[in-house]
Amino acid sequence: MTSRRGSTPAAPVSAPAVSALLGSVPTAAGSAATPTSGYARAEVPEPVPEFPGCRPIRITREAIADHESRIEYWDAATETAWVACEPNTVYHESPSQVLSGLLTRIAAIRGAPILTLGAADLLLRNARGERQRILEADQVVFLDPVETRPRGAAVEVGSDHLPDVVLEVDYATDVRRGKLGLYEAWGFPEVWVEVPEGGSPRRRPSLTIHRRSTEGYRSVPASVALPGWTAAEIHAAFNEAELSEATCAVLERVGRALGEARGTGPDDDLWLGAQRREAHAAGRAAGRAEGVAAGRAEGCAEIVHAILRNRGLDVSERLAARVAGENPAVLAAAALACRDEADLLARLDQQRRVGRRTRTRDR
Repeated sequence: MTSRRGSTPAAPVSAPAVSALLGSVPTAAGSAATPTSGYARAEVPEPVPEFPGCRPIRITREAIADHESRIEYWDAATETAWVACEPNTVYHESPSQVLSGLLTRIAAIRGAPILTLGAADLLLRNARGERQRILEADQVVFLDPVETRPRGAAVEVGSDHLPDVVLEVDYATDVRRGKLGLYEAWGFPEVWVEVPEGGSPRRRPSLTIHRRSTEGYRSVPASVALPGWTAAEIHAAFNEAELSEATCAVLERVGRALGEARGTGPDDDLWLGAQRREAHAAGRAAGRAEGVAAGRAEGCAEIVHAILRNRGLDVSERLAARVAGENPAVLAAAALACRDEADLLARLDQQRRVGRRTRTRDR
């Protein structure tokens, strides 16, 4: 990762959270966002929100364009960026990566792509088109990327479609104290906050889903964007050592619910559809082969029964199963020459032993 040029340490910045500044009409998921509070409007100066677990550094408006390493938030008014005090850890990075993999499986079942962009810039410009404020999430999700994916290098609030889901991982930070208020002010429809297992000793591991409503964000038990996927199920999936049967069933349920809403399914996914068609073809071929073999065995048994009955010999119900798979010519010859059913089976057994000895010599 390229270091940011022009960044110099700055004195700590502290200010009240922005929750009192919020409260607005929500923006629908999948639509272009319009900032909905005074703080979200780029030209209006407001108090800086709190970023627990972060430290401020100075980055000028000119330097931010070349910035490539992670930030939590940047504001041109103060030329201040907030970065995490602690280095990235497995606890912090794992949930966003796992989510991308889970959504790949959901997308396959749904039969339509889902796009994840990781820590993409969420950018607000001022009236002159200059960068004014930037947020970075840990993962952003677009459920209909063909229509809604960003057109440039960042997700631009007010012109691009907003992500359907934003994921924040609270390992050494606490988004509730400031960042969550910014997401609400900027109109993001659904934010997941994951506190990972084995992560923060100060907070109970869990996942909280914040869904935007007419009264601001409210905590809900299940996602609206990914219908029926509960917070408990998402948290469990994020923290599994390997994918469990229970999680696989959940992913299929969510994928099918999404597919039903748009009339698609697994066969519409290029990769999974091809695999399913190949499996169906193999199954049909195997079924035909089994049918042919079963028909041949049944025919051989009928021939033997007919020969023995014509010769006046008794035939047991078990004979058909005992002669299944025998060579028809050998079977017919034995049936014509045998004294009874027991002699027939003995002749067939003798023929098999001769065949095994012949194959052994040929090796």
